[in-house]
Amino acid sequence: MVAQDMPRDEGLDRTLNVLKEGYGFIMNRREALNTDVFETRIMGEKAICLTGSEAAELFYDDTRFRRRDAAPARVEKTLFGEGGVQTLDEEAHYNRKGMFMSLMDDEAMDEIGMLVPQYWQLYFKEAGSLETVSLYEAAKVVFLQVACKWTGVPLEDPEKETLASRISDLYESPAALGIQHWKGRRSRSKVNDWIEGLVEDVREGRIEVDQGKALYTFSWHRDEKGNLLDKKTVAVEILNLIRPMNAVSVWVAMIGLALHEFPEEKHKLKGADDIELEWFIQEVRRYYPFFPFAAARTDADFEWQGYSFEAGTLTLLDLYGTNRHPSDWVDPDIFMPERFKGWQQTPFNFIPQGGGSYDFGHRCAGEFVTIVMMRETLDFLVNHLAYDVPDQDFSFEFNDIPAVPNDKVKINNFRFL
Repeated sequence: MVAQDMPRDEGLDRTLNVLKEGYGFIMNRREALNTDVFETRIMGEKAICLTGSEAAELFYDDTRFRRRDAAPARVEKTLFGEGGVQTLDEEAHYNRKGMFMSLMDDEAMDEIGMLVPQYWQLYFKEAGSLETVSLYEAAKVVFLQVACKWTGVPLEDPEKETLASRISDLYESPAALGIQHWKGRRSRSKVNDWIEGLVEDVREGRIEVDQGKALYTFSWHRDEKGNLLDKKTVAVEILNLIRPMNAVSVWVAMIGLALHEFPEEKHKLKGADDIELEWFIQEVRRYYPFFPFAAARTDADFEWQGYSFEAGTLTLLDLYGTNRHPSDWVDPDIFMPERFKGWQQTPFNFIPQGGGSYDFGHRCAGEFVTIVMMRETLDFLVNHLAYDVPDQDFSFEFNDIPAVPNDKVKINNFRFL
């Protein structure tokens, strides 16, 4: 059978459109072209854009796609770090992913679930004299403390705000231009140096770390060839735990926004159990944007649904658009937590942090951690803290990545329940 022509987004190059439209870039063209797959040009090269669960299943087929050389250098220099698990394939990826998944057991989730409300309580006790608190900025500090405690990374109280700011630079800067991007690169260098020093201390016996903690486990991990990881790689991978845990602060801002936008849903959460809390946070993760696209390159020539894919082609999967795809979701533009009651997830229909298999694919190993952190934060905000919401700008821009309400969700007059 002769392959059909792939739908095209006409134009010389769409890089400026990606920057202008942000999360909506692929979704807008899906609607305009009435297709889940189309060809365009980005950064001067041919690119294929995919959306929807069927396309996601294709994208996470490791016999057809690779992650090596797919992420732009600006993303590796800030968000991921160079040589991290997100950029690996085959045996190297399986080995490194196993290192992460060894930490994701029930005991770890229980520990994180205990630490989150503990540090939120501490934060608001210390902030008692402040008139107004930004939930987004507060979450950065709270979650850095949670992440460091859980991973075994020592954290001194006077440095927590500075380090929280540097860590947040890693995920606030990849899509930024100019000064903000270079600030992210400087912060990446500084936090890499911080963790590399701790890895040296562990290996030289200068500090003692619980053998069950990531700082110890990663410092002594051996790759698929039996070699110890170099200290730079260990630092990148420890930060691949700390950074995404810190980035849950973006979701906290959106939790605050959802509680404000949908007060009737907030009322339902009074005294809610874990399952009902999870319905709400999963709908927050589906309804609001977080990360726009995942990138890969085709690793072979193949055909799919009558379209030809050439080896080496940059391919982008629309994460946000897949979570709102009309073929996968009923009334996708309505905020409806109850949709998750009895809902059956597949590895490809709900992908706010990427899709595929946890153990062997490229699905985010920390997704379990994200859910626990969001659930415990939601419970704290609804059932353990009363507060007022002053007038502010709750809108956000679709070309700001990550998208956060413009006034970062401010609260005041808070008191414990």
